[in-house]
Amino acid sequence: MNPNMTPLPPGYTHVQHTFEPVFDEHSRILILGSFPSVKSRENQFYYGHPQNRFWKLMAQLLEVPVPQSIDEKKTMLLTHGLALWDVITSCDIKGSSDSSIKNAVPADISRILKAANIQTIIANGGTAFRLYRRYCEPVTGRPAALCPSTSPANAAFSLERLSECWSKFIIWPARRSPSAVP
Repeated sequence: MNPNMTPLPPGYTHVQHTFEPVFDEHSRILILGSFPSVKSRENQFYYGHPQNRFWKLMAQLLEVPVPQSIDEKKTMLLTHGLALWDVITSCDIKGSSDSSIKNAVPADISRILKAANIQTIIANGGTAFRLYRRYCEPVTGRPAALCPSTSPANAAFSLERLSECWSKFIIWPARRSPSAVP
């Protein structure tokens, strides 16, 4: 049952986000998804669907091996100044369908912004971007950059195209060209 105690439409479930954001005081870039998929909720960690390209993309951009365990994923993020969370903390949703999200309750993004000197906020996909602009930006006063979704549903973007777009924001010093070094 949703918080308003009204019956949910057929196929909908009221779901609460049940795992914590990943960040520390060294985080400089905050990456926001919309809401965890069914697989991510089962795994109790971000981007748990085996076809989601998030972890492959981050590893490629950071020039590190693709992390396998949750601990390896957290270590990769924190080592490179990345924070990770979702815009929504609870909602009514059909399976993993972002387009079906109703009765969204936003996450308290200020929790991360107070703890770390976040310089860039990135929305992983259009739904995360729209939800951030609607619920979070008015509170934080900070815009988010839109990057194409790493979801397998975004088949129009190959890993190479994702890398081209995301590399404008995820810049690890080892990837900078020699001419960019002062």
